[in-house]
Amino acid sequence: AFRLPRQLLKFRSYSSVAGPSAQAGDHSGGARLWKILSFVVAVPGVAVCWLNSELTEKEHHAHFERPEFVAYEHLRLRSKPFPWTDGKRSLFHNKELNALPDGYEE
Repeated sequence: AFRLPRQLLKFRSYSSVAGPSAQAGDHSGGARLWKILSFVVAVPGVAVCWLNSELTEKEHHAHFERPEFVAYEHLRLRSKPFPWTDGKRSLFHNKELNALPDGYEE
C-alpha cells in the first residue's frame, strides 16, 4: 500500500474546525435581508418597468395606423381550414391587426 511520508502528514490537519471560515459564526438573518431587499428593490423595480412599458405602448397606440392590405400570393395560404370557428382565422386572431386571405375584417 502507498503511504505518505511523515513530513507531509504533519502539514495536514484533520480537525473539524480548521480555520477562520469555520469559526466565523452563524449566518442568521440572511433570509430576512433578502426578503427586505425583495420588497424594497425588486417590487418597485418591476412596477417601474411595467409603468414604462404601459406609457410607451400608449404612445405607440396613439399614432398607430394599420397598413393597407395587399393580397400577395405567398401570404395567408390555407391548404386546409383551421379546426375552429369558420376555418379562416388563426387561433389567436386579432381582427384589427391580422388580415384574412381576402382582406381585413371591417
